[in-house]
Amino acid sequence: MTYEFLQHYWWFIVSLLGALLVFLLFVQGANSCLHSLGWTEKGKRLVINSTGRKWEFTFTTLVTFGGAFFASFPLFYSTSFGGAYWLWMIILFTFVLQAVSYEFQNKLGNFLGPRTFQFFLVLNGLLGPLLLGGAVATFFEGSNFLIAKDNMIDAGAMTPIISSWANASHGLDALLNPWVLIFGLAVMFLARTLGILYVINNVEDEDIRSRGSVRLIGAAVPFLILFVAYLVHLLLKDGYAVDANGIIALEPNKYLHNLMDMWYLLVLLLIGVVLVLFAIGKTIWSKDFISGIWPAGIGTVLVVLALLLTAGWNNTAYYPSTADLQSSLTLANSCSSEFTLKTMFYVSFFVPFVLAYIVYAWRAIDKKKLDQQEIKDDHAY
Repeated sequence: MTYEFLQHYWWFIVSLLGALLVFLLFVQGANSCLHSLGWTEKGKRLVINSTGRKWEFTFTTLVTFGGAFFASFPLFYSTSFGGAYWLWMIILFTFVLQAVSYEFQNKLGNFLGPRTFQFFLVLNGLLGPLLLGGAVATFFEGSNFLIAKDNMIDAGAMTPIISSWANASHGLDALLNPWVLIFGLAVMFLARTLGILYVINNVEDEDIRSRGSVRLIGAAVPFLILFVAYLVHLLLKDGYAVDANGIIALEPNKYLHNLMDMWYLLVLLLIGVVLVLFAIGKTIWSKDFISGIWPAGIGTVLVVLALLLTAGWNNTAYYPSTADLQSSLTLANSCSSEFTLKTMFYVSFFVPFVLAYIVYAWRAIDKKKLDQQEIKDDHAY
């Protein structure tokens, strides 16, 4: 169990958590379609109570994703979360608004009214996936930061700060890159697609299901166009290769080469795409098919996992710096100590038990489809 193996292992764990997070954004996607899916007040409450059963999974996975990054690749955590804090603060703020909105929209004494909190849910449904997608796109497009590890041992340095942002925008500058926006929009429309598929499966209401089939086209078509456009761009763009001495250089078609060298990731990517297309197509053409969320969800996890592994494995800088190429982060120069990674390796054996509990809890929550009768309960949102 070498140090290099541990670095690759923990990049896999982080990538898997990121892939699961993108799938769980169906909560945000469904909320962004609240008014078009629900239409009536009762319909809106059905949609809100449907996503309200799962929003904790998304929030917890987001926190776990950040925690895993902090423990395994602390230099990325301090650089991105510490430097691009405006971007991450907006993301976290919208998620906090989501949690508050679920709890207080129909509580007595709500002087803002239910529609205010419904607006917050829609806002989180749009901004959350868009900005998270933009943050993931920086793994390929780069961010404007500088790394100066010598500050830790330089007695003359004013402060022992390793990483710093190269401008005053602190992450918002990434949104000026059109390809970052394209990927962010693709994730947003993917979340809407998954959200519609989830509501169709979870809510036993013919009006919502018939509306969902129509709205699915409006979400899936932009997603496919944006995703294919970005995938073509990714395969043709220069990537950030790392040599044996840790020197980073631009390499034409680096990500295409990664998929060719790691053919198993290409297989995962293709299987994931087929599953997503199958779920969308069958749901649109078959009125009786309501289980599209499962093949689409599995497909989403496979595609995102393949892309994130492509960004970090095969001697690739997973967080490129547009300010200084040699400041780019790699698995080797940004990870924790070998002792820390090895200790966490054994701790990670508990992950399957956590996943098993999530599956159990999910099945217990969804053993009965949501209907009009259930939203009359005192504990309904």
